Amino acid sequence: MDFASNLEPLIREVEDHVASAGWDQPVRLFALVPTANLLDANPELANELGISPEMPLTSVEQEIEDTLELDELLATIAWPEDVAGAIVVLERIVLPPSAESDLPSNDDSALVQAASDHPERRDVRIVSAVLRSGQNLNALRYRTHDSADAVAVAPNLVSRLNDAVASTFAD
Repeated sequence: MDFASNLEPLIREVEDHVASAGWDQPVRLFALVPTANLLDANPELANELGISPEMPLTSVEQEIEDTLELDELLATIAWPEDVAGAIVVLERIVLPPSAESDLPSNDDSALVQAASDHPERRDVRIVSAVLRSGQNLNALRYRTHDSADAVAVAPNLVSRLNDAVASTFAD
């Protein structure tokens, strides 16, 4: 089944769901499972959760320990075969390249504080959807443009994050 054609509506749905809870959230993780498999195992979910059988994939939020750093979290994940993909949602501070000279280089906590206080900081919500096949799609929402119609969606926007999510499917 071609799950890639389902990624854009799915990533927009997940991003909108996360956005509805506002900003300053921890990392969120979703498994992407074939909807047919999910409804075969739990037919009542279609009505209970409003799951559409027409959508090839359904996102299922995972409970995660929010004390782990993202790289530690992803290193602990091994998905069962029936998981077709995953979505990771996180928030980060981005600065323009010109801000690099203003930042301390040898103290992580001072770096985070300096980035947080920097006048040119931009908060961004990053969504990485990666299929087991390696196909990916990303969504970006800036706090300064906080509306669904301002969310940028395209493949390969955050390749390092996509690669890290893809590694959770490695044997």
